[in-house]
Amino acid sequence: MGRTYVLLSSPFLGPVVWDPVASVLRAGGHDVVAPSLPRDPLSTPGEVLSALEESVPGRGELVLVPHSNAGLYVPALVASRPVRATVFLDAVLPPRSGRLPVAPAGLAAMLRDRVGADGLLPLWSEWWSEEDVAALYPDPQTRQRVEADQRRVPWAYLTAEVEVPAGWATNRAGYVAFGTAYADELREAENRGWPVRILDGRHLHMLWDPAAVASTLLEIADQLSPRE
Repeated sequence: MGRTYVLLSSPFLGPVVWDPVASVLRAGGHDVVAPSLPRDPLSTPGEVLSALEESVPGRGELVLVPHSNAGLYVPALVASRPVRATVFLDAVLPPRSGRLPVAPAGLAAMLRDRVGADGLLPLWSEWWSEEDVAALYPDPQTRQRVEADQRRVPWAYLTAEVEVPAGWATNRAGYVAFGTAYADELREAENRGWPVRILDGRHLHMLWDPAAVASTLLEIADQLSPRE
């Protein structure tokens, strides 16, 4: 089996956010998997990881491409799957080992009073102002498709922690930032000696310029794991 690009979306969104990049990659002859989490709310990071492991291949040479909160699950997938390299795209960057909160304390505090009677948070797009959300999308049709694929999550998930197994950071990796929102993660990737790139865009830049995003992740993947 050859190289497979595993496009990981945040548990708050869904794989539709990756559709434009997946189309570009497949048109170039690349194998692509974009795991989809169940519609039923997942309560713990362990449940999210189990759902991902059901969709991520157990054979071949995998290149993980996590976006946003999906970065949390890279260490565990590196430990359980044949991961050749990882290219983080505007994503959470876990420490080398230890534990990592699902959400920063400030975000959790902001959403504390937004929990519904069912214990679930509003959809991700409802966490922010309309002005900020609208700017994430290139057109209304794309926004409708992406937001229809969102998942609600329980408050308990947002306040949980993810176990980070030691040794994962020896796996080859690179980082691509879409602007400055993940500047701290970008600096940490540079400090680790990883190849990094900056694409001037928004957090969902893969919807605006999928060709540039695909080209950049392919470039870094080839740098990390040259084809034989």
